[in-house]
Order: sequence, then structure tokens, then C-alpha cells
Amino acid sequence: MNLYQHFRKEEHAFIDQVLEWRENVEEQYSPKLIDFLDPREQEIVKLVIGSSGDTLVEFSGGKESCERKRALIYPSYFQPNEEDFMLSYFEIQYPTKFVTIDHRKVLGSLMSLGLKRSKFGDIVTNEERVQLVVATEISDYIQMNFNSVGRATVSLKEIHSKDLLEIKDQWAEQAVTVSSLRLDVVLASIYQISRQKAQAFIENGLVKVNWKKIEHSSFECKEEDVLSLRGYGRSKLHTIDGKTKKDKWKINIGKQI
Repeated sequence: MNLYQHFRKEEHAFIDQVLEWRENVEEQYSPKLIDFLDPREQEIVKLVIGSSGDTLVEFSGGKESCERKRALIYPSYFQPNEEDFMLSYFEIQYPTKFVTIDHRKVLGSLMSLGLKRSKFGDIVTNEERVQLVVATEISDYIQMNFNSVGRATVSLKEIHSKDLLEIKDQWAEQAVTVSSLRLDVVLASIYQISRQKAQAFIENGLVKVNWKKIEHSSFECKEEDVLSLRGYGRSKLHTIDGKTKKDKWKINIGKQI
């Protein structure tokens, strides 16, 4: 069976990386810890590694509700525990009466430190509280160098995983019809904008599918794709339910609220 036939072409390079990780674990007969992966990457790792056999995989991002998680690929003899995932947790301390900070500003400040996105897990926000999950190997560096978000001076307080805020996703579902499964057409229908405007958003790098930036309007959407449009929120194409008599696609979508 050709493994790649089940995945989009742009995912093949990541599949090759996962196969290499698995081979390393099998050859060295020792576990391998992977940086933070988005949910689509986690799904690919699960499908490639499998749930039985001599090599297994588990994920952790601090809480089950966390979106981004580290993967631990390990030989079947190994019994993983939470410490093996090397996660550190922080709450951002800042003058809440005078400034506001949000997910986007925090991520921008973290990235300006010269670290890869894969070293950060979820940035959890709830009204004025903001928390971070990071790879332990960079936690000291973060504590020393992460001291501002925008114009706000901040500091980090280390916390325990049990103190992490819960992430609660809520989706408003609806059935719609679209003339095609092209990304610009689907976006226009979901967010009630013109197709031309959707194309402009895509071409300007404001659209992601499965956490990856897509810049081609002709990109074809599939079931379970997660779409995000900057400034408009996130949505998910739950099901594709065939065609109508007028040859339009019937789709069921969820819009995050």
C-alpha cells in the first residue's frame, strides 16, 4: 500500500520526517522526543506510527484540551510518563489595569526572541490571564529574555500543569452549498464575503488550512480541514455531503464562537 496516497502532496515531506524519526527509534531502541506539533501533524504522526507494533507514540501539551503537543515516539518496552515530555508552564504577569495583551501579541514577542515556533505550545488566554506552555530546554532562556509584549513590561511566573486554564472550543454548525470546494469559494461562503475578497486574503497570506499558510485560491478543501482567516476566526469543514440537483456541493461547517 502506498502510504502517501492518503495525504496531500504538501504533507509528503513531513511524512518522510516522521518515517525518519521512527527509523531512529527502531535502530537506537530508545525514545525520541519531538517538538510541538499542530493537530494535523499529530494526526499524521499517529497514522504513520500506528497504535500497535514495536514503535508507539504519545502526545502531551500540558492538558488534554491543549491544541499543540509534543510527541514522544518510543519502543514498546518503554513506559512514558509526563516528565519525559519536558514541558514548562508560565503565567504572564503584567499591569492589567493599564494595558491589554492577546495571543497574537504574545506570539509575536516570543518569535522575536529568535526561537522556532515549534518550541512553544499553546498560548492560553482567559480575560486578563495569559499562560504559556514551552519546551523545558528553552525555559531558562525565555525567563531571562521575555520581558515585554508590545509596549507592556511583563514577567513570567512558573506554574504547574494543573494550574493551566482549560481551553473550551465552541462551534456553531450550519449546512451550506458551494459551487466548488476551492478555498476561495468555501471561505466566501463561510464568512459571508465576496469571492474576490477571499482571493485577496489568500494571496496576502492571511489564510491557513490545517495550521499551514495557503496562498493559492484553487487549493481544494477536504473533510476535516480546519480553516482560519485572520480577523475572522476559525472554521472547520466537518463533512462533504455530496451534490445537489443543481450540481452544487453540500457541506457541513462549524464556525468557532
